[in-house]
Amino acid sequence: MPAILRTSPLTRSLLAPNAGPMTLDGTNSYLIGAPDSSGIVVVDPGPLDEGHLAVLAAAGRVELVLITHRHADHTAASVRFAELTGAPVRAFDAAFCVNGDPLSDGELLAVASTSIRVLATPGHTDDSVCLYLPGDGEAGSILTGDTILGRGTSIIDDSLADYLASLETLRALGSATVLPAHGPVLPDLAAICTVYLAHRHERLDQVRAALGELGSTATVAQVTDLVYVQTDAAVRFAAEASVTAQLAYLRAER
Repeated sequence: MPAILRTSPLTRSLLAPNAGPMTLDGTNSYLIGAPDSSGIVVVDPGPLDEGHLAVLAAAGRVELVLITHRHADHTAASVRFAELTGAPVRAFDAAFCVNGDPLSDGELLAVASTSIRVLATPGHTDDSVCLYLPGDGEAGSILTGDTILGRGTSIIDDSLADYLASLETLRALGSATVLPAHGPVLPDLAAICTVYLAHRHERLDQVRAALGELGSTATVAQVTDLVYVQTDAAVRFAAEASVTAQLAYLRAER
C-alpha cells in the first residue's frame, strides 16, 4: 500500500491502487488540513478499495469529503467512506452527495483550519469543480480533479466551449501549485493552463483540416481516425468523446 505523501503545506495525498490507461498511476485522494488541526478534508476517496479507505480514515478526524466530479474512480467509495467516518460527502451534482448539500460555484468552505474556494470548471464533465486553497504556500494551490492532469491532457466528456472558459478562469489565478487527481504535482497553474489552451486550439485546427479532407458530414469515427491516429485502442473511446466535443464546438461557430 502506498504511503501518504506531503504534496503542499496544507495537503497530502494517497495514491489509490487503480492504475490504468485512463487513471495513469491511479487516483490521487487528497487530505487537506492545517498542520495544527486534528481535522481533515478528504477529496475524492476514489475506488472502493477497503485498504485505501482504511488508510485515509486513519489519517485524522475526517470532517468533510469533497468530490471533484462524478467519474467512478473518484466516487465509487463515497458511500462506504461516509459509513466509515461519519463525514458528509459533498459534490456539485446532488446525486453524488451523501448526507451533505451540493457544492455551489464560488462557495468558500472554512474547515480543518483551512479555507477552500469551490470553482465550477465544467468541460471534462458538466459537474467538474476545482478546489482552490489561497493560503497554501506562497501562490496557493488548487486541486484540479481531471480538469488538469499531472501528465498528458484530459478528455472532454462535456462541452469544449465550457472547458476553454474553465481553463481561462484557472489561468487567471496565477502560479498556484497544481494538485491533479492523476499524475504528479505541477508547479505553475497559469503555465500549464497556457499549454492546455494551446493544445486544444491545435486539436481544433487538426479537426478543421480533417473536415476539409473528409467533408462536413464526416463521422466522429472518421475524424478520430485522422486526428488521433496514434491513440491506443484502450482509450479510443476517450478520443472519440473529445472529437464529439470538438465537432460540436466548430459547428456552433458557423
